[in-house]
Amino acid sequence: MGDMTNSDFYSKNQRNESSHGGEFGCTMEELRSLMELRGTEAVVKIKETYGDTEAICRRLKTSPVEGCATAQGGAEDEGEAEAGWIEGAAILLSVICVVLVTAFNDWSKEKQFRGLQSRIEQEQKFTVVRAGQVVQIPVAEIVVGDIAQVKYGDLLPADGLFIQGNDLKIDESSLTGESDQVRKSVDKDPMLLSGTHVMEGSGRMLVTAVGVNSQTGIIFTLLGAGGEEEEKKDKKGKMQDGNVDASQSKAKQQDGAAAMEMQPLKSAEGGDADDKKKANTHKKEKSVLQGKLTKLAVQIGKAGLVMSAITVIILVLYFTVDTFVVNKKPWLPECTPVYVQYFVKFFIIGVTVLVVAVPEGLPLAVTISLAYSVKKMMKDNNLVRHLDACETMGNATAICSDKTGTLTTNRMTVVQAYIGDVHYKEIPDPSNVNSKTMELLVNAIAINSAYTTKILPPEKEGALPRQVGNKTECGLLGFVLDLKQDYEPARGQMPEEKLYKVYTFNSVRKSMSTVIRLPDESFRMYSKGASEIVLKKCCKILSGAGEPRVFRPRDRDEMVKKVIEPMACDGLRTICVAYRDFPSSPEPDWDNENDILNDLTCICVVGIEDPVRPEVPEAIRKCQRAGITVRMVTGDNINTARAIAIKCGIIHPGEDFLCLEGKEFNRRIRNEKGEIEQERIDKIWPKLRVLARSSPTDKHTLVKGIIDSTHTEQRQVVAVTGDGTNDGPALKKADVGFAMGIAGTDVAKEASDIILTDDNFSSIVKAVMWGRNVYDSISKFLQFQLTVNVVAVIVAFTGACITQDSPLKAVQMLWVNLIMDTFASLALATEPPTETLLLRKPYGRNKPLISRTMMKNILGHAVYQLTLIFTLLFVGEKMFQIDSGRNAPLHSPPSEHYTIIFNTFVMMQLFNEINARKIHGERNVFDGIFRNPIFCTIVLGTFAIQIVIVQFGGKPFSCSPLQLDQWMWCIFIGLGELVWGQVIATIPTSRLKFLKEAGRLTQKEEIPEEELNEDVEEIDHAERELRRGQILWFRGLNRIQTQIRVVKAFRSSLYEGLEKPESRTSIHNFMAHPEFRIEDSQPHIPLIDDTDLEEDAALKQNSSPPSSLNKNNSAIDSGINLTTDTSKSATSSSPGSPIHSLETSL
Repeated sequence: MGDMTNSDFYSKNQRNESSHGGEFGCTMEELRSLMELRGTEAVVKIKETYGDTEAICRRLKTSPVEGCATAQGGAEDEGEAEAGWIEGAAILLSVICVVLVTAFNDWSKEKQFRGLQSRIEQEQKFTVVRAGQVVQIPVAEIVVGDIAQVKYGDLLPADGLFIQGNDLKIDESSLTGESDQVRKSVDKDPMLLSGTHVMEGSGRMLVTAVGVNSQTGIIFTLLGAGGEEEEKKDKKGKMQDGNVDASQSKAKQQDGAAAMEMQPLKSAEGGDADDKKKANTHKKEKSVLQGKLTKLAVQIGKAGLVMSAITVIILVLYFTVDTFVVNKKPWLPECTPVYVQYFVKFFIIGVTVLVVAVPEGLPLAVTISLAYSVKKMMKDNNLVRHLDACETMGNATAICSDKTGTLTTNRMTVVQAYIGDVHYKEIPDPSNVNSKTMELLVNAIAINSAYTTKILPPEKEGALPRQVGNKTECGLLGFVLDLKQDYEPARGQMPEEKLYKVYTFNSVRKSMSTVIRLPDESFRMYSKGASEIVLKKCCKILSGAGEPRVFRPRDRDEMVKKVIEPMACDGLRTICVAYRDFPSSPEPDWDNENDILNDLTCICVVGIEDPVRPEVPEAIRKCQRAGITVRMVTGDNINTARAIAIKCGIIHPGEDFLCLEGKEFNRRIRNEKGEIEQERIDKIWPKLRVLARSSPTDKHTLVKGIIDSTHTEQRQVVAVTGDGTNDGPALKKADVGFAMGIAGTDVAKEASDIILTDDNFSSIVKAVMWGRNVYDSISKFLQFQLTVNVVAVIVAFTGACITQDSPLKAVQMLWVNLIMDTFASLALATEPPTETLLLRKPYGRNKPLISRTMMKNILGHAVYQLTLIFTLLFVGEKMFQIDSGRNAPLHSPPSEHYTIIFNTFVMMQLFNEINARKIHGERNVFDGIFRNPIFCTIVLGTFAIQIVIVQFGGKPFSCSPLQLDQWMWCIFIGLGELVWGQVIATIPTSRLKFLKEAGRLTQKEEIPEEELNEDVEEIDHAERELRRGQILWFRGLNRIQTQIRVVKAFRSSLYEGLEKPESRTSIHNFMAHPEFRIEDSQPHIPLIDDTDLEEDAALKQNSSPPSSLNKNNSAIDSGINLTTDTSKSATSSSPGSPIHSLETSL
């Protein structure tokens, strides 16, 4: 993998490296080759070449404690006849206008989206130590030699060496496909790789490779190379033959391998699975709204096409019959050009009808509306990562929210304490606490917490002190400060490097412990954690005099009743702080956690309050009014959870609801065999409001259960909030996943659709409002657009049939189309949301786009407009005492008559645009019109341009200037639209049963196939929901790794015979020592599926290793371990097997 010299990044870096090589004690090449080693090999190499990690730090001019003195950023990569022509020209011009506007909108949408993406990338910061200061810098600024602090939940941005820390476990599945967590230690496996996730523990790493030289970067270049190769191959149109000539350069071979990698392997479901997946991924990208719109647009388009064809046919027939049959004129050769001109004119009219009929502004309206909403949602602290999440949110029916930080402020403060047999309802006076107890308490809190957690002075005068790091620990440190003590001296005496052993907090332990060595060589362990868990492990408790006394189970039960439950009922989190002393010899077995974390002595129990955010109860009330059920899913105990749920208004005393703990929930939803049953979930979820002490799997189960439920007539649309790494699956499964921008881990953000930049629940309500607004904006646009289309098409069609000429000329039609499509989509799609949107229930998935009310409005206004236009057309010349424009000869100058018709038509559209602002039959159409400046600008702007067109448009626009009184009439008729709108609003919709709704998704389309075969593909679910790029990237990675493994495995089996397996600490050793594992107990699993044996004959004829590799790969992909039986290894080289063909070619 190391010699990918074909990447231009690489050559660029080499140029830099030649200049840097002199300054530093090691070159990039050396570091890069070092990072390719794994496990013990790497340790040996470091010892041989450098001595130890400190020596590497010295060579890279950095220090493990101080960090880089001043880091210079790496070299930046510069990446990224008289007037006959007029009508044609005008048509071209307006077409160009429409195309340009559409293109510009698409471009700006894309640009905004890129901006958002880059903003997300810039916001990804990482903690490094520079010049002794802990600073957070954007990931792009990390340089080789930086000392980075890694902690639970981080996504590592660069490769590096682990130099110090505790209990670090890494999930390397993104690089290696192995799901087991790999334990890292300085002396066994110090290699930390970019793109992997920290699942437990914390520590420091020395960065040794960034960007394109990191493991992830190398694979990206491989993928890039593979992609290019594949494009070339596609152009040639023939598959690459597997026999890569051995004389070709190695780089070329690797490109070939990568290219071959990129061809999707046939997956375990059989040959067609891939095509099915392709179809599905495409399906997935269309949101509900886009599905409905596409369907509607196609229907309208078809209708338009039919109308325009009929128009042309009628015009041609009428003309020929009238000219040659009725008037009996002969077809004279010299008249041919005139006739042709007539036919061309008819054709142009037909095209005009078509252009007006097709609402090409529809997709535009959607994109404008979404892009506008996304941009505005940034101001409401919603960073949208997937555009359609915005619209899905409008249909949300359920929200499963975390408690800490989302519903509460995440500013923990200790408000009650139980110290020395006394339960203090507020912070005790320091003089009341025994000095021994106080010293133990301060040390237990100061040392047994992450040293990155601090309380800093407030930024502004009078503000609260700033809490940095883990909020629960901040609350405890704040307690120390409230007791007029200081935690810094304790930390100063016992710096982080001197901590003997740390058991970090995780969701299984629910506690954190730190072991230190006392001056007399004995050990002391401080512990803190959820009180019901830690108290079970206590056998002593400190009395009022500061002396330990026996703490029996019945004392514990009494304490739970008298102290812990009352605290929990006040909505407090209870934390128990304890300690234990160990003798210096024999040294305890620190890995045996059950023995170590036992026999503790309880120092105190504190009740930590996390106050409910002041705006949350109101936000939840809005949700409930909007028909959205809010459920709280939390890890806290049930009393605290219930108390906070009541404070928030999630549950109201006296209502019929359920509050369950995780265990009870699991008991109720599983059958005797322990399998989850949908019917059982359906009995619980409608009433469930609080799920306490829940694990991440419970959260995922609940979300999946609600989404898959067919219990209600509408499918539930579920939104989920999450901040921890463990919330990933639930965020992925939900229809909309919200990650916390401040408290959230990178993993959670990666899995989410929207990031809440202020971690606040009320921002979710804003997202609901914006989502509903998108839906309404598009309905408004549709209501307006369809009125215009119906009227324009009917006028053109009838006019053409009766008077052989459309009253609205081609250019005029295009202008109408331009304002009606493009400008109106801008004006109506940018309506800001109002609180009234939250007063109705969610629409749900199968509600039609055009409701009955809208249909009533469309047809009602069409009737008004058609009546007036036909009146003007047939008796207008008498009303205004002007010449009639009907039956004018071919090249006659524009008439005032037709100009008045055109002008009136546009005026009616303008005033109808104001009517279209309301779609639920409201009376006040001007409500909030000034809150939307874009709308006002567009309406006034269109009016101004219309004046110019009519007065000065002349021949191109077929307009003749109008007098003031004629203008007044036009505007007056337009204003009539508003009055007519009120008349329509008076007619009750319920009476109009004959009106059809349009644009609904049928049940069948609503559920994509992938959801029907959900149960079959459940394993694949997370993969499918990952964005396609990620899938490709993970698949590519896994495949490249697997390929290398398979090839090396074969090689080693050929050249070295079979080796004995040895114990492995990390999966990387597979790459270092590829060999088959010999396990006789393992049932005989052939490497190649039996189905492939028929192809062996073909394989023998053209022994092409890539295809046979692919076959092995499919076996690996489908989960068959590479375990061969000894008997198999004997047969493995029998002639005729694909392995044999591979051997010969090797």
